[in-house]
Amino acid sequence: MSALPHAFPIAMLREPDRSPSTLWQAYRLRNRRRLLLARALHRRRQLSPVADRTAAIRRNDILGFLCVRNEAQRLPFVLDHHRRLGVRHFLMVDNASTDGTVQLLRDQPDVSLWQTGASYKASRFGMDWLTWLQLRHGHGHWCLTLDADEILVYPHWQTRPLPALTDWLDRQGQPSLGALTVDLYPKGHVSQTQYAPGQDPTQVLQWFDAGNYQVQVQPRMRNLWIQGGARARAFFATTPRQAPTLNKIPLVRWHWRYAYVNSTHALLPPRLNEVYATDGGELTSGVLLHTKFLPGIVERSAEEKARGEHFANGAHYASYYDNLIRDPVLHTSASTRYTGWRQLEALGLMSRGGWV
Repeated sequence: MSALPHAFPIAMLREPDRSPSTLWQAYRLRNRRRLLLARALHRRRQLSPVADRTAAIRRNDILGFLCVRNEAQRLPFVLDHHRRLGVRHFLMVDNASTDGTVQLLRDQPDVSLWQTGASYKASRFGMDWLTWLQLRHGHGHWCLTLDADEILVYPHWQTRPLPALTDWLDRQGQPSLGALTVDLYPKGHVSQTQYAPGQDPTQVLQWFDAGNYQVQVQPRMRNLWIQGGARARAFFATTPRQAPTLNKIPLVRWHWRYAYVNSTHALLPPRLNEVYATDGGELTSGVLLHTKFLPGIVERSAEEKARGEHFANGAHYASYYDNLIRDPVLHTSASTRYTGWRQLEALGLMSRGGWV
């Protein structure tokens, strides 16, 4: 894995090794995709409709997909931000919330909501449930798949809504948009910020790591694998290979045959993962501003450690949760204050590509 000293040129990687795929490898990937779709069909039975408004979806609507649990604090801003970007309907799964999330979402006229008490971990961390909704309702639409603590930004996002971006991607023959997850954090202890539902999280989480990102291309599925940033620095310094994966492909023109393999880090078929240029140029990319470190993170970390639902191998992440429970300070003298998308572009964390 090569380390990049400061900026992260997401769209200027060298040509990956793409030896011709064997028939056996192509068969295995095709079979894996079919298995993922079959899993989604099976686990649809775990979903109970709370508010099904999908009849209101129009042909060219951009759709948002989220699986949430106890996110009443974050969701007012997350929904409003992505509405302003141009998402016209949200299809959401609630996993046994107890904080008023269901009531909040049930009252949103542009939200269709399903609920389940089944295991988040056993459902591929919610992806089986979302895959079913994408299969059933996403075909032919541009679909934005997010976590509740992610905020999508991209070049010119304040003045050019998502329909303008997706129209341009369609004209370029680019069926997916890559994004780098950038962890935002406060200046002091992570528990000591004040946040009100509906407030812009970047008003209280004002700092991020501008460098320390590592990248490689996975030849089998042609997806990027990026690690680094604040969480890798603060929690995985001695075990960097276990640090969270930061590359995602959140925006895709969906077909019912598609499936995410691991969260939104990679998809099948593999061509959807080629969100980087291989000719020395640049492809348009975005950033997911990660707002994990809002108030309540200490208590939530203790709960999630006990539940053991968020990682395939919970033992590897026990110390991660323990460190969060200790209420750390992530800010250092090397931290960078967040000012907007132009700053992220200048640092090489996102690219306009040909979209000017």
